[in-house]
Parts: sequence; C-alpha cells; structure tokens
Amino acid sequence: MGAAPAGAAQGAGTIAPGVTYKQFDVQGAKGLTHAHLLTVDLSNTHVRLDLLYPGAVAARAAVSKLADAQGAVAGINGDFFNISETQHPGVEVTGSTDGPAIASGHVLKASVPDGQRFGPALPPGTTTRDVLGVGTDRRARMDSMTLTGSVRTPVGRLPLGGLNQYALPVDSIGAFTSDWGSVSRVRATCGTDEDRAAPCSGDTYEVTIRGNRVVSLSDTPGKGAIAAGTTVLVGREAGAQRLRKFFKGEPVTVSHRLVASTSRVPYRFALGGYPVLKGGTPLAGLDNAASAVRTAVGIAKGGKRLLLFALDGASEYRKGLTIAEVAAEMQALGSVDAFSLDGGGSTTLVAREPGSTGVSVRNHPSGDAERPVPNGIGVFQTS
Repeated sequence: MGAAPAGAAQGAGTIAPGVTYKQFDVQGAKGLTHAHLLTVDLSNTHVRLDLLYPGAVAARAAVSKLADAQGAVAGINGDFFNISETQHPGVEVTGSTDGPAIASGHVLKASVPDGQRFGPALPPGTTTRDVLGVGTDRRARMDSMTLTGSVRTPVGRLPLGGLNQYALPVDSIGAFTSDWGSVSRVRATCGTDEDRAAPCSGDTYEVTIRGNRVVSLSDTPGKGAIAAGTTVLVGREAGAQRLRKFFKGEPVTVSHRLVASTSRVPYRFALGGYPVLKGGTPLAGLDNAASAVRTAVGIAKGGKRLLLFALDGASEYRKGLTIAEVAAEMQALGSVDAFSLDGGGSTTLVAREPGSTGVSVRNHPSGDAERPVPNGIGVFQTS
C-alpha cells in the first residue's frame, strides 16, 4: 500500500484496457503535494464505470473492499456524507451521502436539503442536487437531479419530499426502501433545511406500506432492514400530520424518480459532489484559502475521457490544495468540466497491480488508514 515518494518514476502504467495510472508532484500555495491520477478512456468498449457502494445507502466500507467486492480494477472515493451526529446526541449516524446516487441504472437515493449537507461550503450556484455520472451512451457529464414523486391514496395525492435520505425537508414526507439498509430513520427528522444542527423534530410519524397497503403505523421513525417490495414513509411536521390520517389496510401507491436537468440520456451511474470547472472555466467564487487533501473527477473529450484525481495524504503532502487550485489543476490536465468529491481522510485511490486479482491503495490516506465511505466510482474491465 502507499505512494512512491515525490520525484519517483512519473511514467504512466496500464491498469487495464483503456485505463492508465500515474503519479506526479503538484505545487500548491501552501507547499508541494503529490497527486495520483487514473485516466479512463470510455471510447474503449472494454472498460466501464459504475457506482461502488456496500449494497445499502446507509452503510460504509473501505474503497479497496468495495472495489474487490464488485470486481473493479480501480476506483476512488465518492460523495460527502453524514459522518457524525455530535449535534444530536443519541441519534444514530447513517453514513449516507449528501447527494443523489444511481447504481447500474437503479436510483438509490435523492439529495438532502443544502443546509443539511456535510462537507465544505458549496461554491455559489451549486447545490446538493449536482451530480457527476455516465449515461447509457457511455459519456460522462455533470448534471443536476431533482426528485419527483408522490404518495397516492383514495382521497388524493401527496408530494414526496425525499428518497432514502438522512435528512428530509421540513414539513415533508420521505420514502425509505430496501436500498436504505437497517440504520435508524430518526436522523431524517433532525435539523432544518437551513440548519443541520437544529434539534430533531418533535412531530413525526411513520407508515409502512407493503403490497400497496398500509400494514403498520408508528409515532416515531424506526430502524431495521426494510423488505423488498416494502416502503416506509416518514413524515415530519405537516408531513407527519398528513400521515396520521392513514389507516391499516388503506391502499397507497408510492412512486418516485430522479429527473435530470440537462441530459435526456438515462444514467448508468451517478453520484453527488459539486462542480468546480464548467466549459473549461473554473466556477466563480471557488475557495482559495483552505488547503486540504482532495478528490476530484475531470471530464474531457466530450465525455469520453474521465480523469480520477486524488491527492496523497502522507504527512509531507498533507497541506494539499485549495478548491480553486484543484480546478486549475484539473484544467491543466485537460479537463473541460471537473467535479469535487469528498476529501480529507476519505480521499482514496485504488488500482490493481499487474497480475493481481485485487486492488492496492495507491495514495496514503491522510488518516493513515482507509476511512470507510458510502460510495465511490469504480472502474471495471469488460470482455
């Protein structure tokens, strides 16, 4: 495990058809840092990308374990996530991500309200709905994804405010499915749309739907695995008041989907983060003060080339780069668009060594060991 020291061999090596790896030094304002780069050529039909995740939205695992479990030849960590609950003592941490997620064409979750996110302040004009993904046309692109859905009963239709999210909008109803996992759903009713640290709501309600019928009701959000074909509705404030009108045996139909703001091509996979470079120009207002270990993805050649970028977290490089410096570096590497992912102790880049059946960690994670994360980008070799 680990990176070669700065000044070591800089040449690119082939990981798999269409996938190369290299490492190099980057000079930042706070000092020298070291970068690791996977370049993926999506015009090569023997390579594809998909979401790495541990089989549930509210779960975490090391990137190397996720990659090996899914058979990826390389990968990096993904979206920012609910990493702590010190502001809500006694509330279970979910480990779930801020943004939307799609794996193998299947929608896993939608985004939390902007004020509920974990991670650095968003650049002006960006939101938790921003995603990076690859469409069924094998082209990578940045986009924004909004949840649209409803809860239909014999007396009318209610809007759906969330899908497998660790935080629901105030006054809304959210749906939880078997994709969520077994973690408690209480966190979904804590904080407000503007303040993650606000107290948990005192007005909540939960309804379980199976076979399009109400099978149970509860005053508080529960926990435990949700069976396939079952949907748990969690309401807070006005949403809870609406759910209290439901009764056992009532027919209820829940529908949901993510709607992309730009692309009409369905996404094979997508995950959250935020844009730092668009159309070859860094976004206005990017932070140029706070340096840190970073993970980013660049898009080049009309979405046919992806650059997976991770800084080294070894002590001599740990000052890292600012977000503005990351945007400039991705631009210098040939990216037209670029997207920031979770950094710090989460930053991890893995790739197989020649002849190996498992991946190795190529950078030094800044916590001196891999941090379990909820998702990432996996690079897969196909026949």
